[in-house]
Order: sequence, then structure tokens, then C-alpha cells
Amino acid sequence: MRAVLLATAALALTGCAGQGKATDPQDSFMRAIAAHCGKAYAGRVVTTDAADASFASQALVMHVAACESDRVRIPFHVGEDRSRTWVLTRTATGVRLKHDHRHQDGTSDVLTMYGGDTATPGTPERQEFPVDADSSALFRANDRAVSVTNVWAMEVTPTRFAYELRRPGRHFRVEFDLTQPIATPPMPWGWQD
Repeated sequence: MRAVLLATAALALTGCAGQGKATDPQDSFMRAIAAHCGKAYAGRVVTTDAADASFASQALVMHVAACESDRVRIPFHVGEDRSRTWVLTRTATGVRLKHDHRHQDGTSDVLTMYGGDTATPGTPERQEFPVDADSSALFRANDRAVSVTNVWAMEVTPTRFAYELRRPGRHFRVEFDLTQPIATPPMPWGWQD
């Protein structure tokens, strides 16, 4: 009888230990995006803000171009404009999103490397990135104070990737169909492997 009780207790503890090692939602999120490394996908604007008309009328492509153990770089092409790359970095406390903006000659735009860090664990499918202090200062210094309340988000499911920007009076969202890879576009301007 004692052996049965000990075996039952050991099984119960093993079950508890397994629960304590649940998969981190941010690690799962990063893995889900990295699973598409080397692939590109077409997208479309799904919000109706008049400010997005120029984006909505052009071909939109995301390219999961480079995946490292803690970083994924995703160029976002708007028509022939290859100036934008989303940079996701797994940090000790969450996930960081930065927007790398370049000119056609490869030099950095004055408004570059802005973004934020996750404030909550999020889910394996969705992470939100409130604007960080450095980005707020950059926006203020460049007459873009409207952006100091930005919250960006990314979502990944088996069939869809989404990028989103929200702030009071503004909502932009573009979705990409992950079921239909397309030809890989040219690399962004000034982009280095």
C-alpha cells in the first residue's frame, strides 16, 4: 500500500512540474513566425482609414527574411518601396518590436528604430508593443507627437499574419495570407544579412 501511495505522489508531483514548465507564449509566438523564414506573403489593408489609401492601392508583401535564435527580421514592401523592416527581438523580459526605416541608398531615415517592448506575456498568437520612451522622444523631436501613444501589435496563426497600429483616432491593420507563399522580393535598401 505504501508503494502505491508513493507512486501516486510521484505522479502527482510530475504532473505539477510539467504544468510549471508550460510553453512561454512569447517563445511560441517567435517560433511561429520563424517557421516562415525565407518565405514571402502578399497582404492587404483591412482597415478603412482614409490615411491608408496609398497603402491599400499598392502590392503589400512581407518577407520573413532572416531568423536568428533571438531575432527575426521581416521586410515589409509597399509597392516598389523597400524602406521598411520589422525587427522582432526576444529579450530577457519579453519581445521587442523596432521599425528599421532606410532610404534608397541604404542610409537610415531620421525616423528609424522606433517601437516598443511587450508589457504583458500576450498569447502565442498575439503580442502588443506599446511605444517606448526612446521612440516617444524621437517622435517629439521630429514633430510626430501624435505617435507617442502608439501601440503596435502582431498576430500569427496557421493561416494569417497581421500587423497593426493603434492610437486614439487611428487604426491601421494589414493581413497576410500564410497559406499562399509568393516569390521572394528583392532585399530592402541597405539591408545587410
